[in-house]
Formats: sequence, C-alpha cells, structure tokens
Amino acid sequence: MSRQELLSPEGLRVDGRRANELRRISCRASVLNSADGSSYYEQGNTKVLVAVYGPREPRQKSLAHHDQATINVEFNVAPFSTSERRKRSKGDKRLLEVASFVKQTFEGAIQTTVYPRSQIDIYIHLLQHDGGTLETCINAATLALVDAGISMVDYVCACTAGFIDETPVLDLNFVEESSIETPDLTVAVLPRSGNIALLQMESRLHSSKLEGVLELATEGCKHIHKKLDEAVLAAAGELAKKLS
Repeated sequence: MSRQELLSPEGLRVDGRRANELRRISCRASVLNSADGSSYYEQGNTKVLVAVYGPREPRQKSLAHHDQATINVEFNVAPFSTSERRKRSKGDKRLLEVASFVKQTFEGAIQTTVYPRSQIDIYIHLLQHDGGTLETCINAATLALVDAGISMVDYVCACTAGFIDETPVLDLNFVEESSIETPDLTVAVLPRSGNIALLQMESRLHSSKLEGVLELATEGCKHIHKKLDEAVLAAAGELAKKLS
C-alpha cells in the first residue's frame, strides 16, 4: 500500500480521520468482580481487558524483594482477535516483548517501595486487534491499577504517532502500522510532570522528524488522560451509590 493511498489529497486517512485525530475511545473500570482491579478499554477497533491482582504474597518467595514489590505482567492474545486464527504459546516472542514493555513502563510509575516483599500481577488480554496494541495495553493497565488502588506517582498514558506522506499522523490503525513506509512511534507519558515513561519505535524515523511525531503523540496522551480520568470518576461514583 502506498503513502498516497494511506492519506488522501483531502488529508483524510483510510478510516476517515484527519492526521491529528485519535480513534474513538471507550473505557470502563471495575468490570471483573474476581480481580482486585480491572478495566475494559477500546481504542478504535482494538479491544483490551486487564485484570490486576495484588499486592499479594509472591508465588516464588525466592524472587521477592525485601524493600519493594515485584511487578509481573502477562500478555495474551485471543485466537479470534486477528485474521490469523492461531493460539499463541506463552513463550511467543511478540507476547513476551509486549509484556516486557508494559512491565518496564510501570516499574517507574508504581510506588513499589510501598509494598515490600509482595507481588503485583497485571494480566492483559487482547480481545481484538486493529493497531496500537502496546498503547492500548498501557492505557488499560493504568485504569486497572488505579481501580485496584495501587499507589502510583501518576497516570501512565500512551499513544502512537507516525509519518505518512511527510505528514505526522496520530494513533495509527492496523492498516497504517502494516505499511512498511510508515514509521511507528509509541510514547508513554506521565501527564502531570510530562516525563516520558516509554519511548518505543517499530521502524526507522529521520531525526529531523522525531520532534514533530513526539509532540503529536504527547498531545494525544493528554486527551487519553482525560478519558481515563473520566472512567475513574465514573467507577468511583458507581461505588459510592452502592455503599450509600
């Protein structure tokens, strides 16, 4: 697919969005009664379910840290989530890669020293894939961790951005990500401080274009922060009604 097909002369993308538009976001907290915290998150047609357990006693005491919590992340893809109908093993390289990026992101955001000699488990299930897997996993995990009452320095909000036909574009979908000519940058930000928690790129991007793409992705993170905050307030309101 060529760049011209990805971006029309009118500036519209394959799904009808403008270059700086996010996909539609819908999210909810407290969707699983069995978990300490949970969330359901949709961004476009990418759908993720997250369950958080802990802080709790580590399953392997030998791996426990006496002065902080251990963060465990497991990422699974439903066989029906993509056009490729196959079950992935837990040792699948891509699954381990996504789990590693999510763990790396939250190790700097969760106040692990508050929970010594304990473990926090984050289970992520990709239900439907249409691009932006890592960003949706991070955003959904943030919502689930807040729902679990896990102490964090801030929300962690993630968004992708790239370049199509010399134009910076926000929140890439699957078709855009699949184009070998479209660089793909994922940024995770702590909104209050503006600090970057994760910066990950799938392909090469010229240094002269990095600033524009990074700025666009960061702006997208601000909008996502508002959506996550709204979901947290909605869940708190529902809880207050149940307790009253």
